[in-house]
Formats: sequence, C-alpha cells, structure tokens
Amino acid sequence: MEYEDEPIPGLPGRLPPGETILWQGTPDWLGVARGVFHARLVIVWFLFVASLAFVAGGTGLTGALVTMAVAALGLAVLGVLARAQAKSTIYTLTNKRVVLRFGVALPKCVNVPLALVGRADVKPAGTGIVDVSLTPTVRFPLAYLQMWPHARPWKFGSPQPMLRSVPEAFVPVLADALAKADPAKAAAAASAADDVSAMVGAAA
Repeated sequence: MEYEDEPIPGLPGRLPPGETILWQGTPDWLGVARGVFHARLVIVWFLFVASLAFVAGGTGLTGALVTMAVAALGLAVLGVLARAQAKSTIYTLTNKRVVLRFGVALPKCVNVPLALVGRADVKPAGTGIVDVSLTPTVRFPLAYLQMWPHARPWKFGSPQPMLRSVPEAFVPVLADALAKADPAKAAAAASAADDVSAMVGAAA
C-alpha cells in the first residue's frame, strides 16, 4: 500500500502489542548497482565498444576516449539511481512479518507475514552481502512490476518479494524468526543459513 505518514521509519504505523523489531536495514547501494542496474555488464559492453575503435577502419584512440567518457557518464547516472533506490528503501524484520518499504517518488509498504513464508532462498550478492527471496505459501497479491526491483528476477507469474543486498548477518536472524513463527520450518531455515555460509566461503 502507498502511504505518507511514517511514525516509525520503514513502517506505515506503530507496532501492535507483542510485535517487536528484530532487524532493520537498507540495501547496499553498490550491490543494487550490480544486481539491479547490471553495472558490471554495462562496463564490459563499453570496454568492448571502445576496443572496436582500434579495429581496422575504427576511430582509434579518439573514438575509444569518447566511448569511455560516455561510459563514465552512464555509470554515474546508474550510480545516482542505485543510491536513490537504496536510500528510499528500508527492510524491517519483526517477530511477525517482513516489511519492505520502498519507492523513490511514492513510498510503498509491503507486509509479508512470516507464517505465510514457505521458504527463504539466499544468494550471494557481493562481499558480505546477499539477496534474500521469500516464497509465499499463498499467491502474492502484487504484480512483478509493482514490486520491482524488490522481486526475484524472472518470477513474473508468481512474484516473490526479495530483499536486495542485505548483510549476511541478516540471514540467521531471519532463519530464527521463521523457525519461531512456524517450528516445522526450523530445519529448512537452518539449512538456508548454512547454505549461505558455504556459498560465501566458496566465493571468498
């Protein structure tokens, strides 16, 4: 839902009795630049185009420098967009739900009850950060474009909320909250925490 008043940063209202905040944070903007705006692919593309300037019939050093200048401008724009996206986003984990507040122009707040999270998938997104996607046990009410970029890529038919570029330390906190919300999920939650540790260790 969209809203204007924010009595608690990242939340559309005050917490009801019995609900407490376990973790709150924002995405790492460099992770957003890489994962959402594909900054690395943009760099590779411009390097390829610049190299063509030295092919027979190309414009040589002048053409390569012009291409790299355009690349620098483009990357600066992507950086501004990534910073704005990260700054406008707050993820909140309570003992009852995950709340995603995002939106540069119109703030939007999405609640995902922990009891309705079937599984949480973790993917390394850089040094010390991960992407965490939540698979609901019921059909998610919002469309993919309404959630973008806080939705798992390519899941157009069954959107899955995604927390982008959050610290690794968030994973065990989420795993514990999911286990307490539904003890039957304890084993799966612990497995997710172990998996991310293994993946990050391998990446390092």
